[in-house]
Amino acid sequence: MNTVLSRANSLFAFSLSVMAALTFGCFITTAFKDRRVPVDIHVSRVMLKNVDDFTGPRERSDLGFITFDLSADIKPIFDWNVKQLFLYLSAEYATKSNALNQVVLWDKIVLRGEGTKLNLRDMKSKYFFFDDGNGLRANKNITLTLSWNVVPNAGILPLVMGSGHMSVPFPESYETTKSY
Repeated sequence: MNTVLSRANSLFAFSLSVMAALTFGCFITTAFKDRRVPVDIHVSRVMLKNVDDFTGPRERSDLGFITFDLSADIKPIFDWNVKQLFLYLSAEYATKSNALNQVVLWDKIVLRGEGTKLNLRDMKSKYFFFDDGNGLRANKNITLTLSWNVVPNAGILPLVMGSGHMSVPFPESYETTKSY
């Protein structure tokens, strides 16, 4: 005859196995879903300044300012296995000193149940757009891309790029005004 502890252990192990199987079933039903949606990015203003860089050997570095419009319908990404999205707008460009530079300019967390239509107008960069030299001036191929991490209830954290990006040329001269 089995003791009460033995029966409780068997019941707990069986329940844990069933819950693991259900969690895997939840994961596998959404694991291969395409989570890309069309994204529309427009840049209305680009400004470039040359400022003192206090992190290095007292040289001046480029600081870019971008005002952008962003629109996307992210409702198709959400299903029953998505808890939240971490959206971020990044800039990629090449300079003489670095083959690939990536800078995050803006981000947002969208929880399930919140508004899923992004329609942002005249947004400014949330983070500084610094270059570690003078690689922004006259750079003709700075590509803005909206990407997101899907945070599921169960499963892996996929990194997805939106199906739309924009290339922005930066000016050849620096702004001398004090305000943005």
